[in-house]
Amino acid sequence: MSARRSRTLVLWDVDLTLVDLRGVGGTWYREALSTVTGVDLVHTPSFAGRTERAITTDLLTTHGVAVTDETITAMHEALAEVALREHGGLAEHGRALPGSAEVLAALAAQDGVVQSVVTGNLVEIARYKLAAFGLDRHVDLTIGGYGVLSEHRPDLVTEAVRLAAAKHGERFPPDSVVVVGDTPHDVAAALHHGAVAVGVATGRSSTGELREAGAHVVLEDLSDTAAVVDALLAAR
Repeated sequence: MSARRSRTLVLWDVDLTLVDLRGVGGTWYREALSTVTGVDLVHTPSFAGRTERAITTDLLTTHGVAVTDETITAMHEALAEVALREHGGLAEHGRALPGSAEVLAALAAQDGVVQSVVTGNLVEIARYKLAAFGLDRHVDLTIGGYGVLSEHRPDLVTEAVRLAAAKHGERFPPDSVVVVGDTPHDVAAALHHGAVAVGVATGRSSTGELREAGAHVVLEDLSDTAAVVDALLAAR
């Protein structure tokens, strides 16, 4: 009797992979920085593919604020408070990217597929962003890797795989893990773990840049549901 094939764990990036909410992060960080430190935001850090912890560290450093665990925690609490206050209007400030809802639903209908996220966002912010467009219903956010954990994105993949294994009572070998994202940072995190890297050129990185980063599969977008599902499941 052949061994039972393991489940497939699909780990989604959020920003510019599933949703486009450009501009929200900078606005929320401006308020959090002012609230926590009294400093006005002058230098906006790079957000693409980076974790909340890395962004916060960069932001504090460039504004001359001492980087401590206490200050980072306070910044993240302030961000979560802003998000709680404003999440009801997120749908008015952005959009779900074409095909994202359909692909999530189609994968959820597949036997043996588990979906979660690996995102630089805080868990609260990831939840609000996905829920604004009804994208949270097929994604298990309790086993995700989030940006509070580390400055290094590969650590988020490791954490998500660990949590998924603990919840489902089985291992997820690297070749059963598919990481989907729009930046070379997402690709590098997948490759570091030995997972399948799928690049989606819906952000600032081109298909060529994602291929050069080492993505096993590169998609223009998620609009062709059947093709995307086939690509994700065949890639493992």
